[in-house]
Formats: sequence, structure tokens, C-alpha cells
Amino acid sequence: MLRDILSGKSSIDPSQLAGAAGLPNDPASVAALMNQLQGALRGSADGGINWDIALQQGQERAAAGQLNATTEQRTQLDAAFNIAALWLDDVISVAELTTPPRLMTRKEWVTATTPIWTQMAEPVASSISDSLTRVLTEQAPEELQSMIAGASQMMRSIGGTLFAMQLGQVIGQLASEVVSGGDVGIPLLSEQQAALLPQNVAEFGEGLDVPTDQVQIYLAVRELAHARLFRHSRWLRLHLISSITDFARGISIDSSKLEDLAEGFDPSNPEELRQAMVDGSLIPPKTESQLAALARLETMLALVEGWVDVVTREATSRLPKADAIAETVKRRRASGGPAESAFATLVGLELRPRRLRDAAAMWQAVTDAVGNEARDALWAHPDILPTSEDLDDPQALVARLTSTASGEAPVLDEIDQALEDLLRDEGTDRPHEQ
Repeated sequence: MLRDILSGKSSIDPSQLAGAAGLPNDPASVAALMNQLQGALRGSADGGINWDIALQQGQERAAAGQLNATTEQRTQLDAAFNIAALWLDDVISVAELTTPPRLMTRKEWVTATTPIWTQMAEPVASSISDSLTRVLTEQAPEELQSMIAGASQMMRSIGGTLFAMQLGQVIGQLASEVVSGGDVGIPLLSEQQAALLPQNVAEFGEGLDVPTDQVQIYLAVRELAHARLFRHSRWLRLHLISSITDFARGISIDSSKLEDLAEGFDPSNPEELRQAMVDGSLIPPKTESQLAALARLETMLALVEGWVDVVTREATSRLPKADAIAETVKRRRASGGPAESAFATLVGLELRPRRLRDAAAMWQAVTDAVGNEARDALWAHPDILPTSEDLDDPQALVARLTSTASGEAPVLDEIDQALEDLLRDEGTDRPHEQ
């Protein structure tokens, strides 16, 4: 059937195939889709995913509505970054970046961030391909197994190509929604790199009763704070990305649902296939280990975003309209955008942490109790970083930190107290040495 579609002999409309894959179905896009699938068909020897397709799709989508920054915008945003750096120095004990901030077009943002997006998505793409080939192999009659072996490799290649094209569309759409490199909380850019997208910064400020320079400074402070945190905590970037890929690696496809879909598939009406791909119904419920991994990941994302919120609020206290801009950021984060929803469906991961408010409240309590330097020192190592339990009870964390700062005996939680009592009892039972 696939060979017939790609050779033009099938009754299936290629534009319907594009729609089922969640891709644009205008003539140029359909022609590009068919070319990519034909290329996958010819190059299906190893079954690997050609992620260059994701980059190409993303660049084309981003460039469609792109505007280059004006000289005035560049001058204003460069000044905003300079002011942001000075104001942050007053409220954080995190070193400055050694790489100057960048101003990026949407296409440049896609080019710079696609390697991380594909790294996060690859485990899911592999799982989809494995499920497709497994169902194809298990359901085939024995006399067709030799033929199916070659078809399985073709399905893996074509399935990977479709996934890469979908991911590229998502990245290209995200390029029109984000205002900065760290806007989604994940370190998408290379280490120490901060960036703003002038076109999107301008659109962010439209409709707000806020002077343009205040919007630019506020967003520059947020972006620099995010980038400087990842420079300060060298372990954090690898830890976060590894956590995401480990979580994605645990995602599987429900083969039984895939079989049911294949049995009832109507080639003239691919809407059912498209719906199954976008509503997540092919992904079974998360396992206990996945839920635990997701909880740890969400806590880490919340800690990053909460810290950025707190230091940004403190650094921008001189901006008359800072609260109004912060409220816009909060609403925007809560609602997300269509591209984020698409990424959540593709990779099974929401980019917005649910416990952000709790994390921000905890960081504020720590700041008020022990100051900026002691607060930022908690990012030195993952073992001393606040936990989900600290988000539940920030006052217990504050008590431990204040007792340590004042030189008192540390405040022990129930587990630590039990261990302390056990060791003390063992010490008293031990006979005295002569």
C-alpha cells in the first residue's frame, strides 16, 4: 500500500496522508512530504531516523512569518541586556556569562535548539518504530515472513521520517511563540548562551500598557537569570536533559490499540488515524516507575523556574510596570501554546511544571530567611538541592538552613532523628575500652 501511495497508483489522496500526519496539506507541503517519504523508502537500509528532516521542516515553518530585527530593536535589546546584567549582580551570587547574549531570528532559534529537541524525542520515535514493526511482524502469516522482514525496515524508516517531520513542524511553530532561549525552562541553547528573539519580544509587548523598554529589560533579566543558573550549576544541564530522555525512553506504544486501528483503518478517511496520533490514545497509562520519574522531573523544572521567578522579581523591583509584565508571563505560562500541546502529544511531556507556584514560594522563603548567597549555594550539588518534600513544607527547610547559618546543631527530620537516636544507643551499649 505504501509503495502504491508513493508511486501515485493508490486511491489515497496524498493531502489526506499529510493531514493524518498533522502536516500542512497545501500543494507544496504535500509534494515535500512525498519526496521525503520516497527518500525514506530508498534509504531504509538501516532504518535510522534522518533528523535533518526535522531541522529542515522547522526552519521552513519558522522562516514563513519571520521578520529581521531593526537596528533600533538591536540597540534597545543590547542595552536591556546590559542593564539586566547589572541588576542581577545585586541579587544573585551567580557568576556572569562569558559568552555575550545573542539576538536571534526564529529560524536561527530553530537551528540552535533542534539538536536538543531531537535528543529528547528520539526515544519516543524509536518506540513508535519498534511498535510498528513488531505489530507488522507478529500479525503476518508465516509464509509472508520473509517479505515482511523487508517491509518492516521500510515501515521503520517511513515511520521515523513522519515523526521527524511532525517534530520539525512543532519546533517551527514554537519559534513563533517563545521570546527567549530559556522560555520553556529547558536549557535548549549551548552552555552559557542567553538569547532573545526580537520579533517575538515585540509581539509579547503588544497590547500591554507597558513601555517597550520595560518589557525588554524584564525579559532580558529572566533570560540572563536562566542562563547564569545553568552556568553556575554545571551538573544541572546534563542532569535535566538526561532525566527527560530517561523518562521518554520508558514511553511505549499500545500494540493492541495499534492493531485495532489497523484493522478498522479506512484509507479514504484517515481522520481516525490522525486523531489517534494527536490525542495520545496509543500511549498506555504511565507505569509506577514512570510516574516517579515524572514527579522528579517536574520538581526539578519547577525549582529552576521558581528560582528564576524569585530573582527576576527582586532584580526588576525598580521597574514601575514589573508586576504587570510578571502577570502576563504567568498567564502565558499557564495557558501554553499549540506547539507545546503538540510536543506533549509527541513526547508525552508537559513543558510547564505544575508545582511552580510552590517552588517560587519556597525560594522566596529561603531568600527572606538566609539571604541570596545561601539560597544560591543550594544549587552547588543535586544532593543538597531542595526536594519535593521541601516544596510541601518550606519552613522545615528554612529551619535547617537558619540553624546551619547560625552555627547551631542542625534541625533533623524524622528519619535523620531516628538514625541519630540509633547511633547514640549503639554508642552507649558499646563496652568501654580499657
